[in-house]
Amino acid sequence: MILYIGNKLSRHGNTPTSVETLGKLLSKDFQVKSVSDKKNKILRLLEMLWSIVKYRHKTEYVLIDTYSTSNFYYALLCAGMARCVGAPYIPVLHGGKLENRLRLNAKMSDFIFKYSYANVAPSGYLFEIFQKYGYNVDYIPNNIEIGNYTFTKRNSVRPKLLYVRAFSPLYNPQMALDVLALLLQKYDDASLCMVGPDRDGTLEKIKQKAEEMGLDDKVIFTGKLSKEAWWKLSESYDIFINTTNVDNTPVSVMEAMALGLPVVSTNVGGIPYLVEDGKEALLVDADDAEGMAQKILLLVDHPLKAVELAQNARKKVEGFDWENVKIAWVDLLKGKK
Repeated sequence: MILYIGNKLSRHGNTPTSVETLGKLLSKDFQVKSVSDKKNKILRLLEMLWSIVKYRHKTEYVLIDTYSTSNFYYALLCAGMARCVGAPYIPVLHGGKLENRLRLNAKMSDFIFKYSYANVAPSGYLFEIFQKYGYNVDYIPNNIEIGNYTFTKRNSVRPKLLYVRAFSPLYNPQMALDVLALLLQKYDDASLCMVGPDRDGTLEKIKQKAEEMGLDDKVIFTGKLSKEAWWKLSESYDIFINTTNVDNTPVSVMEAMALGLPVVSTNVGGIPYLVEDGKEALLVDADDAEGMAQKILLLVDHPLKAVELAQNARKKVEGFDWENVKIAWVDLLKGKK
């Protein structure tokens, strides 16, 4: 049995994380038990730790979703419990700021990553970082099921922007509003749809800011949508924007690539490992709203370039189809690595 430790919080309104998406896919080839869906952080941690003890005789490996912020300590404690009961564990690395942990919390990092059966990086970005700090690491990329995504070719492109991300300062949603304001100086039909749940009150702040900027009639806030709902919604928009200050390999960007939306993104974290600037997306510096607006105007003025980017991006992301990626997971979990 594979015990998968992570935050299963979609039923509480959060975006599904790897423990739910990857866990579901792995269950096609392995018996997978995943925890925890407790909303309370303490109860969630206790269930994670107890599950490691409870299933210690049945568990072949413990997968531990590992992030860089406060959830880093979940991974620290779960790794410690796995070591105590003799269960091989595998941190699955997600945090865009994990390098800060490796640098500033070296002893804790060693405690987790030095004694693991393996460390799995879903991006070339974290793969290189963990190698640089001397840890053994396997690269198994984030994945999508490409057959679920209908590619829509856009022969004409308008400044109709789609943002799909949780609302948090890390992801810089304010930049999306700034980009829209710049585009409206040239095109009065520019618009923005922002899809995603709130994490910490940022959504209400952004709604208020949109009103203060006089953009409230140009911005739609949908809140959290199911994947199928935002895929359908994407047909009404022409450009996908990713404004984050910190990133790993965002699945929402991969999904946009699969759907045929040309992507304009900040050039941070794992993004330049996912796409090549000018070939599969257009990249700008972090917090460079003017630069992003200029890239969007380029696509509006040169729709054939948008088509080229979208087609190249679709081809690129087809390589991340689950049928390709699962081979590496099966090899790892069956001891063939």
